[in-house]
Amino acid sequence: MKLFLTSLSLALLTVLPARAIDDYQLGPDSMPQEGVPKGKVTHHTWNDSKIFPGTTRDYWVYCPAEYDAAKPARVMVFQDGAGYIGEKGSYRVPIVFDNLIHKKELPVIIGIFINPGTWTLNSAETPDARGKNRISERSFEYDSVNDTYARFLLEEILPAVAKDYNLSTNAEDRAICGGSSGGICAFTVAWERPNEFRKVLSTIGSFTNIRGGYVYPPLIRKTPKKPLRVFLQDGSNDLDNEHGNWPLANQEMAAALKFAGYDYKFVFGDGKHSGKHGGSIFPETVKWLWREDPK
Repeated sequence: MKLFLTSLSLALLTVLPARAIDDYQLGPDSMPQEGVPKGKVTHHTWNDSKIFPGTTRDYWVYCPAEYDAAKPARVMVFQDGAGYIGEKGSYRVPIVFDNLIHKKELPVIIGIFINPGTWTLNSAETPDARGKNRISERSFEYDSVNDTYARFLLEEILPAVAKDYNLSTNAEDRAICGGSSGGICAFTVAWERPNEFRKVLSTIGSFTNIRGGYVYPPLIRKTPKKPLRVFLQDGSNDLDNEHGNWPLANQEMAAALKFAGYDYKFVFGDGKHSGKHGGSIFPETVKWLWREDPK
């Protein structure tokens, strides 16, 4: 019998190839579908920031075909915006939104996709180590544990988009998303402004010591629960460097959210520091975030 089981196991191994690490695939909701009306994506530039003076950034706004200007639309903000709108990327958010809104599995959502700010060195300043004269403020904006980026959204970007679209001001109707440093940024915005944002999606979030983000697990445990819904994703092969260990940090976040009684979900795979896993589950993730929509 032992010999038979061993032979059977070897046979199964030859029939069922092992899945490679981080080999996550996109499903049908991330692909264009016949008969689904396409939303519109428009490109904009913001170079008049008072919160981050001297910076310039691109941002994009997605409006679904089902949008009705007479009705306030839900809002979802994405950090590192360019990485979420491409038709061949890991997330393909406009395609996912088109499909799920058309099937009424999501409410009507205006997507706002924002790149980090950059600033240009003057002629007397030395270029960075890569010889570039244009410097990104990404880490300063995203990894800082304070309300500055939340103020930037609420005082500058959302009012600018609201000039063209009827955006809901109800915190339950607002979600914020990001990956890596953008992931901790998403959580920070909702943590600092729970009366403005209630839904958080963080993938491979940098809850490590880049700029003090390791403080969140104990803060969550010791602070009265805030009315947030939080989705976390990470993988066992994520980063481990001088700033910390990403898999452990995200597991600590999930444990703290559980301890404090939050409405949360944590999906832990074997992915690396990439968007493959987060992108493959994005359709189900956003349906979870917007489930039991109060309206």
